Amino acid sequence: MLCQNCQKRVANVHFTQITNNKKTEMYLCEHCAREKGQLGIGPPINISDFLSGFINFGNGEAQMQQEPDEECCEVCGMSFEDFRKTGKLGCSNCYRIYGEKLKPILKRLHGSTEHTGKAPVRLSSKISHTRELDSLKASLAKAVQDEEYEKAAELRDKIKELESAK
Repeated sequence: MLCQNCQKRVANVHFTQITNNKKTEMYLCEHCAREKGQLGIGPPINISDFLSGFINFGNGEAQMQQEPDEECCEVCGMSFEDFRKTGKLGCSNCYRIYGEKLKPILKRLHGSTEHTGKAPVRLSSKISHTRELDSLKASLAKAVQDEEYEKAAELRDKIKELESAK
């Protein structure tokens, strides 16, 4: 299909405008669409730039300045500043080196720093049951360590109840 404006180039922009319940469609080439100013056509989104926006989000100018003795990964040689620019880590060792700096970024992107994953529907009840038991057992150990024996007794009873329901 040719551009409805210039009738010379291939129309690769479809513009739909609805005014007073009247629908108007136009098929324009990129050049005419830019010329009319109806569409802000820009370069395609680069995923690295998009992710680096999250990484740099909320950082002040003082934090943005590179530290003088910034550590680099001994395996791939990537610095944390390189990661900020690209949004990609160089190797698995970078996670170990920059782990503490990555946690707030991961929390902001994913809402958590721990991966819980997904489970098949038929197994999800068993997995959630196991996770709940593990959580209760960890709470029980903490209660005993903190000498909160009443709370520990309640947790013990909940654990026994869940184990018998298996």
